[in-house]
Amino acid sequence: MTTRIERRFAALAKQGRAALVTFTMAGDPDRDTSLAMLKALPKAGADVLEVGMPFTDPMADGPAIQASGLRALKSGQTLRKTLAMVRAFRNSDDDTPIVLMGYYNPIYIYGVERFLADATSAGVDGLIVVDLPPEEDVELCLPALKAGLNFIRLATPTTDDKRLPAVLANTSGFVYYVSITGITGAATPDAGRVGAAVARIKRHCKLPVAVGFGVKTAAQASAIAQHAEGVVVGSALVDALRATLDADNKATAGSVRAVTDLVAELAAGVRAAKRVAAEY
Repeated sequence: MTTRIERRFAALAKQGRAALVTFTMAGDPDRDTSLAMLKALPKAGADVLEVGMPFTDPMADGPAIQASGLRALKSGQTLRKTLAMVRAFRNSDDDTPIVLMGYYNPIYIYGVERFLADATSAGVDGLIVVDLPPEEDVELCLPALKAGLNFIRLATPTTDDKRLPAVLANTSGFVYYVSITGITGAATPDAGRVGAAVARIKRHCKLPVAVGFGVKTAAQASAIAQHAEGVVVGSALVDALRATLDADNKATAGSVRAVTDLVAELAAGVRAAKRVAAEY
């Protein structure tokens, strides 16, 4: 049985275009605003939704997403509430894939077996857990796959051909290629280098490759979409939200609109991209 993620990438491949994958933090700046944003993203042009699980020590994230997670935690967001948010989203949207992204500690505290049962019941389709290497697949990756969830692994510019097979061994849904070395939102990806990296990954697997870290504009998204099956945007959306918050970090009337307007621009860029054939 295929997952929503697999079906979505297959459908977009038939259309000849890349997916726009959006990242927002669950509970930032509050539960209601976060859920309203989540519900509005598909209509704005998002094809796959990454939902951040707030954590106190997000080591792979840059300042924007770190601050986003802290705002969410301050508003009372928990992993249980994040799963409830996904369930609420599913009441009106049963098609858009949802990937939970974060760190292992909250899942471990929640309990792996309980978490996987609750996640699948809520309507989660995949997981990105950035601090669990392939050597620890027995902890979460293999149980997640058994539960019917895609487990999406990150490959980076420093993942060489010797390491890549281990990274890809139990990866499913898509491969997330981190286009720069360092933290999220810290630099801008080079489309030419991304094309070569995607082609290298494709020599090792048949999965779609989505590229993230540093994409901020429609032009950048379009350039990446020429080479990859997906373009991931996170920090730019978090920044767009933050710019609308008041002095107390509370949402304002323009908070959701600011994010969806940017998503619409990014989606137009992705859809305008002309795919470049890669030498696999």
